[in-house]
Amino acid sequence: MELTRDRAWETLTKYTKSESLLRHALAVEASTRSYARRFDGDEELWAIVALLHDFDYEMHPTLDQHPQDGAPILREEGYPEDVIDAILSHAEHLGPVRDTPLKKTLFACDELSGFVHACGLVRPAGLDGLEPKSVKKKLKQPSFAAGVHRDEVYAGAELLGVELDEHIANVVAALQPISKELGLRTAADVPAT
Repeated sequence: MELTRDRAWETLTKYTKSESLLRHALAVEASTRSYARRFDGDEELWAIVALLHDFDYEMHPTLDQHPQDGAPILREEGYPEDVIDAILSHAEHLGPVRDTPLKKTLFACDELSGFVHACGLVRPAGLDGLEPKSVKKKLKQPSFAAGVHRDEVYAGAELLGVELDEHIANVVAALQPISKELGLRTAADVPAT
């Protein structure tokens, strides 16, 4: 099997129909890909892992199933063990060893990408002009994007060895170019007053 982003997208959309999950996959892909450039990683490989990290979530939405029950499906689809191992590493409940830059980055980008996306959804200009201080303020509101594990957001930045403000700014910058794909407005959509 040829390992390509297009093939990963095909696998993702075969098992995932939810628009919100597809958008989450795109957001995590964009942020993970941006770190691949920063850390001199294999951008295509990192994108594939990020796209597929939650591919089985609709079938296996509980911790006793996701993502471990998705691994055999990926093997059947022909994905190599390094891709599967990296995908499994994003699940905190499996107690993974995050011993590669890819594994660290996937973990660091997963929750934060979802949270930044949520921030963009409630702003008239989406991600345009979104500052780390605003994201951190929202992180302190437990009712906002309540499904996001705040401890994993903080742990992810620490794991990458970057300050939280810098990590947030990196993720915002990575998601801005795909705002429309994520269903977000931009500054251009804000009516002039």
